[in-house]
Amino acid sequence: MPHSVRPQFPALTRRHAGQPVAYFDGPGGTQVPTSVVDAVADYLYRHNANTHWQYPTSVETDSMLLDARQAYADLFGARTRDEIAFGANMTTLTFHVARGLGRGWGAGDDVIVTDLDHHANVAPWRALERERGITVRVVPFDPATGELDLDVLARVLGPRTRLVAVGAASNALGTVNPIDRIVEMAHAAGALVFVDAVHFAAHGAIDVQAWGCDLLACSAYKLYGPHIGVLYGRHDLLATIDVPKLIGSPDTAPERIETGTQNHEGIVGARAAVDFLASLAPAAADGTSRRARLVSAFGALHSEGESLLWRLWDGLSEIPGVRLYGPPPGRPRTPTMSFTVRDLSADDVARHLAQRALFLSSGDFYANSVLDTLGVSARGLVRAGCACYTTADEVDRLIAGVAGIGD
Repeated sequence: MPHSVRPQFPALTRRHAGQPVAYFDGPGGTQVPTSVVDAVADYLYRHNANTHWQYPTSVETDSMLLDARQAYADLFGARTRDEIAFGANMTTLTFHVARGLGRGWGAGDDVIVTDLDHHANVAPWRALERERGITVRVVPFDPATGELDLDVLARVLGPRTRLVAVGAASNALGTVNPIDRIVEMAHAAGALVFVDAVHFAAHGAIDVQAWGCDLLACSAYKLYGPHIGVLYGRHDLLATIDVPKLIGSPDTAPERIETGTQNHEGIVGARAAVDFLASLAPAAADGTSRRARLVSAFGALHSEGESLLWRLWDGLSEIPGVRLYGPPPGRPRTPTMSFTVRDLSADDVARHLAQRALFLSSGDFYANSVLDTLGVSARGLVRAGCACYTTADEVDRLIAGVAGIGD
């Protein structure tokens, strides 16, 4: 798959320090195929307008936004496109929804978060702790395995638990959480579940109906699209959340969740990103529904990603002074791996690798509690993520680059 899709990504022609750039920064934002850029440009050139008016470009805009809602309903396995809302990014959407939900909560109510999560799914609920007097309870993870302690979740769930906020996958360690089991536990206690799917969405098939989650959000720029956020919510729930709204703005789901004029060109581009992902399905899936092609494509992406992850894990494990974090290959995880090199800061390691045209992110990735638990907050983590365009040769270059640090 990587070699067949690479021509669709102009960014891959970039050279740095005399070498072709290998992008391992996908967990912070993937590169974008030409089909997505073309969709954005076509909208701005030929259809640009505001919504719900009576002239052709406005009618066309309405239709294209509905098409985008359907695309994400297909991506998430939602029942209807009326369960899909758009926003600036996952963080903004989560703060917005949390504020709306929190208007009905107060002292004595609990929200459960985890130490494995990106803080975009922690800070909004912490804000309610300050503003509404709720109690935020925390589920830890095992630093040896990178996996959540579900026994603690079972203990802290109670009759006053209003919501469990959890990630589908850790953006720092790659751990994939058992969302269906967590939802079952939460619902048995009468709690809602908000899933952060930002990191997972580029690597695995989301199925909100099978998972049973009430709310889920992701950001399209992590799955080959533009910088916008997407929210799934059960239709009956979206229709009742007390979100801040302008008087006179739409008050029916899903538009009632959206504030102001949306990023129409970004939404159109995000729809093209879903179609790009569907195009990665093996040929046997041709002619089937977009949802079926997406599920098939993610099966192929998982197989390719796991192969690259094994190669990277084995290669880095052999380098003295390199420590790997998170579940090993073979456990439920994405092809994203974090590591440290001796006592060097993560930024210094990333700068060294950049000199070899290897682009990796470094720091805490807003997963501060992960680094605190691992005891690496002072120097940070280096993070390598494999995307649909990553090749085995690039993985070998990365292994060689890490081995050469200090030479």
